[in-house]
Amino acid sequence: MEIYVAHPDDIDAIAEIARASWEADYPNILNRESAVNEWYSREQLEEELTYPWTYMYVAAEGGEVIGFAHAVLAENEGNILRIYVHPDERRRGIGRALFDRIRHELIRHDIERLNAMVLSDNALGNEFYADLGMEHDERAETIIGDERFEENTYVLELT
Repeated sequence: MEIYVAHPDDIDAIAEIARASWEADYPNILNRESAVNEWYSREQLEEELTYPWTYMYVAAEGGEVIGFAHAVLAENEGNILRIYVHPDERRRGIGRALFDRIRHELIRHDIERLNAMVLSDNALGNEFYADLGMEHDERAETIIGDERFEENTYVLELT
């Protein structure tokens, strides 16, 4: 497996992994398709790739993208927005490898803490961050489309 900085040629694969992940992880979110289409449109991802405070990595095997991680710097914190692995490729350490790569990159910027957000209903995602040693910090409400959902924030203190 190879992990590298995402580039525009990876955008279609990133969008497809996001779509497959949302279908598997959030089957009851009726407006997930519009959220995925908005957050992972070609235009949105191309713009994200140009931001100096945004970090996006992909995991690939045999030239095929099988997962990605997306994080941003915000002052003295790093925020993991997403780590998605195609549902057919899970439980092989790909998510952990992506997390390690993102964490390593963000630590280089002297951050004091690393945050990760995941919807409360995503049992696998919540388990993933807890297994990485991140502490559950808070539960808040987030809006997707016009629906409200509970979202958990996990924290890893680095100082």
